[in-house]
Amino acid sequence: MAQQEFTDAIAMLKADHRKVEELFSKFENASGDGRKQQLAEQICNELKIHTMLEEEIFYPALEGKIEEDTLSEAYVEHDGAKVLVNDIMAGGPDDDYYDAKVKVLGEEIEHHVKEEEAPSEGMFSQARDTDVDLVELRDQMLARREELLAQVESGGLPPAQPTVVTPQAA
Repeated sequence: MAQQEFTDAIAMLKADHRKVEELFSKFENASGDGRKQQLAEQICNELKIHTMLEEEIFYPALEGKIEEDTLSEAYVEHDGAKVLVNDIMAGGPDDDYYDAKVKVLGEEIEHHVKEEEAPSEGMFSQARDTDVDLVELRDQMLARREELLAQVESGGLPPAQPTVVTPQAA
């Protein structure tokens, strides 16, 4: 993925959002367990990479520069999604609630995206009003994405790790 495709970090993250929205739509219209599982795994890998980019690079750069509540909610929303991502990745289309889990994950992501992209009070709007170098962040995130994509190709990413929500023992 060439760096010139995205003007800055926000453009890159928005492109990720559109890609995942398209994948959820394809899943909803898919038939056949093999196709559904392929799409679900692609969705989960895209979300794992996206959340890692945001949590390792984008969010830390915004600490103390945007509303604390905005960042706190984003981390918690990520953790909620990670629980479903791990559950979906551990299962398959013949599992009970598989389609429902993917659908609810899509709804959670839709909510999260709406909050990040909201005009004026959304995270992206707040980030544009800071002195953070969004082009430099884009470059850092593109480099990290290449590492993570290589990891996907060479055996896969580990399960998503919650950042702020403490998982309860079953």
